[in-house]
Amino acid sequence: MKFAGVFTVTQTPLTEKDQVAEQMFEREIEWLIECGVDGVMLAMVSEVCVLAPKSTTASGRLFSGFCAAAFHWLQVLELKALPSQPRFRGGHRTTASIAALGAAIAHFPSEISKYYVATIESASCQVVVQDASDYLGQPLDVSLYVDLIDAYGEKRVHFKPEAKPVKEHLGAQNNRGGGRARVFEGPGGADLLDIFLIGIVGTMPGAKIWWALVAFWQALTVDDWKRARVIHAPLLKLVSF
Repeated sequence: MKFAGVFTVTQTPLTEKDQVAEQMFEREIEWLIECGVDGVMLAMVSEVCVLAPKSTTASGRLFSGFCAAAFHWLQVLELKALPSQPRFRGGHRTTASIAALGAAIAHFPSEISKYYVATIESASCQVVVQDASDYLGQPLDVSLYVDLIDAYGEKRVHFKPEAKPVKEHLGAQNNRGGGRARVFEGPGGADLLDIFLIGIVGTMPGAKIWWALVAFWQALTVDDWKRARVIHAPLLKLVSF
């Protein structure tokens, strides 16, 4: 499967005992498939820092992946099983992972670099480097993107920039990296209209209003800007709310 297009970061429904509500979780996956998403990912809003959902019913039908989230690069060394965790039903393994740095403590640039290097080298699958600035309190340095692409190649390492303003950060990244980065938009489609022409391969926000996001992405990919703007106006209000 091609790693591009509309991806949803799933939300994890919980029982009163804080266990994964598996039937509800499966219904969420089925609903996302009906909405026409290209793939599902487990990431920050999926409660991955405290829970590890065991399986989904998406096997064989969607591109799938999960998040490696830790608070320090040394913790990543325990994730050597990253390419095969979690296993999706039917024996399907994850095909990509999101690397997101936890925000419990402040991080020096050298520690941030070690974290992402350790994560990439612990995995045999493709890795999405998430700039979760809302959690970290500071954006990732553009030079980090360039260093990771130089070291591992644009087919192995992808990016999900969320630092504000996204358009300016993405432009700086393209200038420094020669436009090599494969980028996914993150904040709910809010920045999608502005950054689509700069060069992105997909969108990867949370699982809320996917029927709208799928239609929005499809309009952009066929250069139907009139329809894209009609969808974007109410979409932006919902995301802002």
